[in-house]
Formats: sequence, C-alpha cells, structure tokens
Amino acid sequence: MPFILGANETKVTGYNVDNSVRFDGSSSYMSFAPASHMNMDRWTWSCWVKRSKLGAVQTLFNCDNAASDLTELQFLATDQLHFENLVSNSIKGKRVTTRVFRDISAWYHIMVVWDSGNATAGDRIKIYINGVQETAFDTTDDPDQNTDSSFGENNQPIRIGVLDESSAYFGGYMCEVVVLDGTAAAVTDFGEFNEDSPNIWQPIDVSGLTFGGQGFYLDFEDSGDLGDDESGNGNDFTETNLAATDQTTDTCTNNFCTCNPLDQTNTGGSSATMAEGNLKWTSAGNTTSQSYMRATFGLTAGKWYWEAKMSDSNSGVGFNIGVAGSDANMNAGGSGNMPDSDPNTLFKNSASTNSATRKDGSDVTTNLTTVAENQIVQIALDLDNQKFYAGVQGTWLNSADPATGSNAPATVDANTTYLPAWSDNGYTDQITLELNFGNPTFSISSGNADANGYGNFEYAVPSGYYALCTKNLAEFGG
Repeated sequence: MPFILGANETKVTGYNVDNSVRFDGSSSYMSFAPASHMNMDRWTWSCWVKRSKLGAVQTLFNCDNAASDLTELQFLATDQLHFENLVSNSIKGKRVTTRVFRDISAWYHIMVVWDSGNATAGDRIKIYINGVQETAFDTTDDPDQNTDSSFGENNQPIRIGVLDESSAYFGGYMCEVVVLDGTAAAVTDFGEFNEDSPNIWQPIDVSGLTFGGQGFYLDFEDSGDLGDDESGNGNDFTETNLAATDQTTDTCTNNFCTCNPLDQTNTGGSSATMAEGNLKWTSAGNTTSQSYMRATFGLTAGKWYWEAKMSDSNSGVGFNIGVAGSDANMNAGGSGNMPDSDPNTLFKNSASTNSATRKDGSDVTTNLTTVAENQIVQIALDLDNQKFYAGVQGTWLNSADPATGSNAPATVDANTTYLPAWSDNGYTDQITLELNFGNPTFSISSGNADANGYGNFEYAVPSGYYALCTKNLAEFGG
C-alpha cells in the first residue's frame, strides 16, 4: 500500500510549478496541428505526469497519418512505458520499458529524445525518467539513421491524452508539457537533483529554452485557455472536454493528496469506481457489497482540513467519512461501518437513523445533522491534540470549533498514522463522493485557501489547519 508519510517528505525548493491539468481518463484531451513540418529527425518531448488510472492503455502523446505512420508514447495495460514509431505500418523505432509505473501518489518526469541522425543506433531514441536515462527495455528497436518520425508532420494533429480522439485516454495529471523542435536536449535542460536530497529530481524554469518553429510550452496557468502555448510560437492546443475545474495546483513541486485505488477493499464482489484524477468515488450500489478506501497521505502530526461533496445519492444517503489507521483491517467492516476495527474515527451519515461520529466501531456523538445530496462535509483532524471534527455546509457539528479546540465530537489515538478514509453503507443506490483535498472536481462558489495559500475550498479553513499537500506536509507533518 503506497502512501506519502509526512516525516519522509522533502520540501521541494527552487522553481515552483503552479498548475497542472487533470485528465479524466474517458473523454478529455488536447490537440494541435502544426502549420508546417517540425524537424522530424530531431525533437524532444518533456512532461511531468501523475497517474490516476492503472491497468489500461493510456496515451501521453500521439501523432499519426492514416494510422500507418505514427509516433506515440503510452502506458500499456501492463503499466510499462511504450514508445513507438511506425513508417508505412512498419516499426521504425520502439522502446518498451522493463519496469512498470504504478505509483499513483507520485509525479514522474518523462522525457523522450528522437535523434535519428545520430551515428550511434542506440542513441537515436532516449528515454529519461526522473533525470535518469532508462536502459532496461523488454523491447528495443532502433530506427535506421535519418528515419523521419510522424511527430510534428504538418496538418497532422499532435494529441495529448488520447490515441485517436476516441480511445486510450490518459487518466491523471500533467504539467510542464514541452516540445523542442529541432533539438536533442539534455535532461538537465528540464530539471536538477535537489541539493539537500540528491535522489529527488525537480523541475527548473524552461521558459528560456529554444523551442524551434513548431515547438510549444504548456504551463496550464490560464484556466480559461488551458491549451495556451507559452513558447512564443502561438502553437495553442484545442481542449476537448476540459474545463476550468480541470486546472489544478497539484503539481510536481506541490503534490496533493488523492484517493488511493490501490488501498481499497470491496466486500461482496462488487467494486467502487474512481474518476476525475482519483477524486470522484462512486460505490458499487449493492446491498451485499461495501466499499472502503483510504487516501495517499499518511498523517502522524499536525492539523489538517479537507472536504467532500455528496454529489449523487438517490435515496441511499448512507456513507462514512473520516480517518483510518495505516494498519487498520479494511476487511473488518460490518453493519455499515468503516471498518469495525481499531483505529478509526469517522462521521457516519445515515438515512434510517440519526447521523453520528464513531470511533473504533462505536457511536461517540449522536443525533447529528444528516447530509443531503449536493451538500458538503468538512473534516478537520487535529493530530497534535488527538481531536476529530466534522461539519456540514459550513456548520461544525456538536457546536464545535476546531480553531479553539472546543467540543470535538470525537477523538483519535496518539502515536498512530492516520489516512483520510471513507466507505458506503451497502445501500442499493450508488453513493458518489467528490473528495476535495484542495483541488475540487466541482465548481467552488467562494474559494478559501489555508494560511499558506494552498487549496481551494468551499468553506473557510479553520485557523491553524492546512490542506493536504507536500509543502504543508514537509512543514507540519512531523
């Protein structure tokens, strides 16, 4: 079960990347058709990627001409990275990495260099992951010298996040997408190793690079024009099924918490589903099944805030949201609880009985407000004083005040690693929760950040509490 632990998180210093784009994995992508040929013998692609969907073919970029000539970079269903160049339907350059990429809590820097004029056959395709050249491949095919790629052919669209505008959609986040036309770049043109933690690769400012005539730089900083090219070339991309809410602050320099599909349990044979960059969770909708999931951040100290919108419930409004220990038995749920094993603390929303806060399977505070469809739940977790707070629509339950520490409706254990967690109560109707750890999938009417300026929440973050991101985790996470 991979998760990020505060004490082990290094604060990235230096250049900051402000924004990324969230691709839903089912319909969203970008495209741009060059007006003239790129240098099809020499170019460099660079981007930062955070995956949210595994076990399916997903495209980072694709460019093809009638499918017989194509250049593409994808994750395979095996979660290996796959680069391929076809000429007249024959492979003229291919790499399939030996290793797999299954960490949905991490950002990867992926760089591909096409340099077919290189005299050394093995150097005509280079792939770098997090600053290190990849050398272990299950499949290797070197292109003939001076072989053209199909990447950047005039009037043929370069697509980001989709294979052919209808399949192999990418699910996850991208930031700092760069193409250099005519340059076989060094990886140090895009990043450097952290001076305090030399195994951590971090971005540098790329705005001064030579992009070439058909190169581009997408920084995703304009929410109204996510495909805006900042290279100076005006090679703007057209967005399809991307909205302003798909711009996020979850980036390679400030990684935010998300749901963790690798840390879920489904009883009764039916599974919950994830969407929107692992922030939209939908239960199975089966009376014989229950779904439990934890998030990607493990917390041992500090004060933390997040929200969740119950965006779809029909008649079944039963769900649980709170925290579960990193070693809690997620198979031990029963009677609509999440899970009935130590340690956990949660707010239980119920359709048939009064809502309550629960700790380790027992009610602590009862007769609380019931959440209705499209209402927002607030969670405040104080691990410095072992207190748990829940609120609904801007009102803290039990007349509590997290900022002053008064009237906490429940407690948590000391010396325990907790993760945000949630579950359904086994209702026939599906429950959809949209988790907001600072980058909501839905429109926010007010817009509230924490004291460090991180996160975008509907309601005010209590004084002293912070959004779940790595910059905060490094400062307050213990």
